Amino acid sequence: MQVTIRLFAALRELADAELVEVFEGAAVPLAELRERLAERHPALGPHLDAIAWAVNEEYARSEATLLHDGDRVALIPPVAGGAAGDPLAAVLVTSEPLDTRALRDLVGSDASGAVVLFEGVVRDHHEGRTVERLEYEAYRDMAEREMERVVMEVRREAEAAGCPLHGVAVHHRVGMLAVGEVAIVAAVSAAHREEAFSAAERLVDRIKERAPIWKREWGPGGALWQEGTPVRP
Repeated sequence: MQVTIRLFAALRELADAELVEVFEGAAVPLAELRERLAERHPALGPHLDAIAWAVNEEYARSEATLLHDGDRVALIPPVAGGAAGDPLAAVLVTSEPLDTRALRDLVGSDASGAVVLFEGVVRDHHEGRTVERLEYEAYRDMAEREMERVVMEVRREAEAAGCPLHGVAVHHRVGMLAVGEVAIVAAVSAAHREEAFSAAERLVDRIKERAPIWKREWGPGGALWQEGTPVRP
């Protein structure tokens, strides 16, 4: 059986962009692949404790997860919470500039007494370092899928609390962004401001924690992948 391994962000620079491992038998546990990678690619070894694993674009809950022939495994380093598509989609990862007004119009309705918009903007500094630009990279298909899950979670929670949301949308940019450009836009509408603000905060926080998106900081001293948050599937 053959398994393809995808690497992203700093991990990609430690090994090939894509690896292929061949095993005997019809299935092997993810733990066996981990041991194989640590042995054959020692540069990856120190990072394997901090990553999450994804199999066929779904987070693996355990290293006992069985792999089968043709499976695609992705090593997900801590995410940094940062393909053109439909600009009116509720969830989108795109290389195109983000349109805040379009998201506001997408989620708003005549019943909405509150529309909360959040823009994450590239700033000119980070932890005492000068930042000239940021480069965002994503596992795009999986990132959009995980963002969709977060949107549905936030909607269900608001519904359960008796405060249904009218609209929820989030778009994230990838590629090279200059200082002042918008990296993420989240939009939430509801009857009242309290539920809209609360939902928007939970939406952005969870996407930054879970969506496989990374960012590299560029400054006078060169480029540096920003340390992120380990994913907890």
